[in-house]
Amino acid sequence: MLHDLIPLRALALRHTAGYLTPTSIPHVSIVVSLHATPPTVGVYRPMLCLVLQGAKEATIGGRVLRYDEASYFVTSLDLPASGRVVEASRERPYICLCLALEPEPLTALLPEVPQNETQGAAFAVSPVTAELLAAWLRLLALLDSPTDIPVLAPLFEREILYRLLQGPQGAALRQIVRAGSRMSQVRRAIGWIKAHFDQPIRIETLAEKAGMSPATFHRHFKAATAMSPLQYQKNLRLQEARRLLVGNRDAAHAAFAVGYESPSQFSREYARLFGIPPARDALRLQGAGTDETAAIG
Repeated sequence: MLHDLIPLRALALRHTAGYLTPTSIPHVSIVVSLHATPPTVGVYRPMLCLVLQGAKEATIGGRVLRYDEASYFVTSLDLPASGRVVEASRERPYICLCLALEPEPLTALLPEVPQNETQGAAFAVSPVTAELLAAWLRLLALLDSPTDIPVLAPLFEREILYRLLQGPQGAALRQIVRAGSRMSQVRRAIGWIKAHFDQPIRIETLAEKAGMSPATFHRHFKAATAMSPLQYQKNLRLQEARRLLVGNRDAAHAAFAVGYESPSQFSREYARLFGIPPARDALRLQGAGTDETAAIG
């Protein structure tokens, strides 16, 4: 099956420009790296990542997932994560195709797929299939015939989503778009946390937003995200603080802006997540002229 990756690699490299290339196909991006990378902390949006060459590791909560040429990665919720390319070189660069997952196309496919449901994590790695690769080849080949994209891209994306919904992660994807499911209730709470990440939150409030008891909510939230609601909020706070630091804000201002009352606590937790104190990290990032807050692909 790996020989099926050869034409996909050629297409991806022909249409790439730098590390991350948004393409003219809606929802599709290409990631290429010529070397292994240090861990990069960011938020994984709902997406499918298909590795064509090389390998990457993603850490979500306390779980480490590796995906390579024999597998694909899917997340169906917005999740704070750390990602690093672990196999790449100039001779064999890391190449990954990313498809942003939107709820509307998935919802339209629900009547066409099996309805067996299981509750589990909102992210996983699964073995790649010949059918999924063939659908991706049809979609990516549209980069060579851009006038066909408006008509054919939605059809080929639908085929990819259909294969996902039939696969091992189909149940998690179906729950995200099915109103009233546990996963959709967790997603509603995540939306509230994201909108109020700089404010104190109570589990009781989040549980009420999700329509569950506090104990049930906490259990389902951790099952889906591999972290507690408070850990999730802390990750969002620290990532926003890092963005402010890159924009030339001082560490104390960034700490208070994201909801910390104690600069020393902020500094400890920042160093624990990013591996370096905030002031030193700001100088490094500003000196490099880059923002390392994206973890896509």
